[in-house]
Amino acid sequence: MTTDLTYLAYTALLTGALWIPVVVAQVVTNGFLQAPNYVDPTPRPVPFWGKRADRTHLNAVESFAPFAALVIVAHLTGKADAMTAFWATSYFWLRVTHAVVYLAAIPYVRTVVFTLGFVCVAGIFWEVIA
Repeated sequence: MTTDLTYLAYTALLTGALWIPVVVAQVVTNGFLQAPNYVDPTPRPVPFWGKRADRTHLNAVESFAPFAALVIVAHLTGKADAMTAFWATSYFWLRVTHAVVYLAAIPYVRTVVFTLGFVCVAGIFWEVIA
């Protein structure tokens, strides 16, 4: 498997696992779901770190699709190379950093890391269309 696809798989697992802190925040704060919670979808209150965990997960899900699509396009068109591998690897580690920084509520760094992640997606796009 190419480096691009390997880091796509890693990113998929990371994105898929970021719901875990959200559920932990819910259970620690409110206990396990009860039957009425399945009827009323109103979110139960959670501490700020739980809200940040939820936003971290949503942000990862929202940004995963363009990354995944471009990695797959690069692979299918034979344009995957050392640069797309660099961008895919960087994207994964920036997403890990983004999750940590977001959960830790470190201001400004989160925005910079998110922007660098977009630069990685744009880099893969450039390699695909060039």
